[in-house]
Amino acid sequence: MFQLQGLDHVAIAVRDVERSAAWYQDVLGLERRHEAAWGNSPAMVGAGTTAIALFAVEGSDPNPRPGRDTLTMRHFAFRVDRANFAAARVELSRRGIHFTTEHHGIAESIYFNDPDGHELEITTYEV
Repeated sequence: MFQLQGLDHVAIAVRDVERSAAWYQDVLGLERRHEAAWGNSPAMVGAGTTAIALFAVEGSDPNPRPGRDTLTMRHFAFRVDRANFAAARVELSRRGIHFTTEHHGIAESIYFNDPDGHELEITTYEV
């Protein structure tokens, strides 16, 4: 058997790679990675050992994000401590980014969307 080290990246399709890279850097504080090697194909942004690969969607009129009745990735989540969870709520509110919160018993989460409608989660296990 082999042993995984963790999640390397999630690949998502976006309408405007530059805009999305800037949004993830500005809103979530992710750093741009591998730009000298790949440029914007894909644009990589990340924190710690995890990254998001931002690929340009194909076509000029992309289909909308599927609903919960479709087999697809529903969201991806970033883990934070309690202090940063509280800071995220304040920062998202300050930016006018709509979010919802949910308590899962062992964790608490904030859910919101990026500019292309991908659902993101910030979660803490410090409840």
